[in-house]
Amino acid sequence: MTPKKPQQWLQVVGHAGNFHVGDYGTLLKRYCKGEQQCYLRLMADTLRSFVPAYHGVVQRDKQDYNMMDNLLTHFNTPAIMDCKMGSRTYLEEELQMARERPQPRNDMYEKMVAVDPEAPTAQERAQQAVLKTRYMQWRETLSSTTTLGFRIEGFRTKSREQVTEALSSFVESSANIMWGYLRQLKQLRQVLEASDFFRTHEVVGSSLLFVHDWTGRTGVWMIDFGKTVVLPSPLTLDHRTAWVEGNREDGYLWGLDNLIDILGNMLPLS
Repeated sequence: MTPKKPQQWLQVVGHAGNFHVGDYGTLLKRYCKGEQQCYLRLMADTLRSFVPAYHGVVQRDKQDYNMMDNLLTHFNTPAIMDCKMGSRTYLEEELQMARERPQPRNDMYEKMVAVDPEAPTAQERAQQAVLKTRYMQWRETLSSTTTLGFRIEGFRTKSREQVTEALSSFVESSANIMWGYLRQLKQLRQVLEASDFFRTHEVVGSSLLFVHDWTGRTGVWMIDFGKTVVLPSPLTLDHRTAWVEGNREDGYLWGLDNLIDILGNMLPLS
């Protein structure tokens, strides 16, 4: 790694303060043991080239951070898009815990009515609160997560047409950039289908990071593994089967298939 001047950048998604730009082209992300374990396994998996290189745990101001490559280092004024992959963004164990300890939430009710005043039931309106399980499942219906198996963070997209419009805006209708992303997504799909890590993990809440710049350089990486959990042996997933509670399927490859198909249909016929 060669020294790089720290970059000024604005975090637009996720929890504020979770990230810091490190030295030597690295990024510091607030420590999560589960994510650390995933990165350690990924460094020995065929997926290694599609995730940021991991460099261990460092401490800053008495806080531990996972240190990894800053994926923006080699781009010139990059355009960035975060696609949350999969047909759900909550773990099965989160649903179970919420059922075991049902607590009506006023804050989640307020978030719900701010988006759709008609969404709460009569009982929820009377209580001015909703259960976390209800809120989590309702939230997924607002985006293309449930209809396409992915959603573009920062955009209100639910239909295929809305997703196509958002993608076209992101790449500024550049066929060259679209081809670059399409090639990399197809390569990623091939590697995912052969990956031992992917086969044996429930991948929830993970994103694909898309980066390109004015030179036409493109990059796609898997990021965010805080909710990725290893499956009990000998269970494996195909990541395309529809989720039914208990089967642990996450819809990741179903979403990737749809993303590839949409991008392919946006390109001019050659």
